Amino acid sequence: MRLYPLAAAVMLGALLSFACSDPAANKPKASVGNVAPENGKQGGEKLMITPENSKVEFVASKVTRSHNGSFKQFSGTIDLLNSDPLQSMVSISIDSGSVTTDEPDLTKHLQTPDFFDVSKYPKATFVSTRIEPNTANGATHLITGNFDLHGIKKSVSFPATIQVAPGSVSVSADFAINRKDFSLNYPGKADDLIRDNVEIKLTINVPRK
Repeated sequence: MRLYPLAAAVMLGALLSFACSDPAANKPKASVGNVAPENGKQGGEKLMITPENSKVEFVASKVTRSHNGSFKQFSGTIDLLNSDPLQSMVSISIDSGSVTTDEPDLTKHLQTPDFFDVSKYPKATFVSTRIEPNTANGATHLITGNFDLHGIKKSVSFPATIQVAPGSVSVSADFAINRKDFSLNYPGKADDLIRDNVEIKLTINVPRK
């Protein structure tokens, strides 16, 4: 009888050793709300966001492991007014079918109706509605905009670091978003559950002409 508690402890330790830590756990959570009016700011410098100067990446996880992924095809613009982020606007359109991960079978699965359903929703878009100063979470700004993903359009706000230099504009952000806010509800197997929060990593470094 004395062996049972020891055996249980060993089994629990083994299970915990195989469990994957949540990569989104310590990231700032994006706030999600109703669609906001778009400000339509345009003019000044129009800077082009491309896969050659920027990255759109994510880290998703389940109980047993995490997966790194990205989108390879996207395009966007920064409408930079008076070299001031607060007066400016950023927009981006992502080809959802260009998703890729560290696991070929997972890449194919993400393209199906279980997740992005790329044949029905070939594009995901983001258009900023407000950029304001905010130094929380080590950032310089808070970006708010309308995010259209998987046929669901909502306003999202997330911290970002924005730097305007004579030769370039850079934007970096690292935050978590809940996939279920956009009806990405595939649960996975009962013993291999997919976590709700996904880490999003944006790296934009656009040259100024």
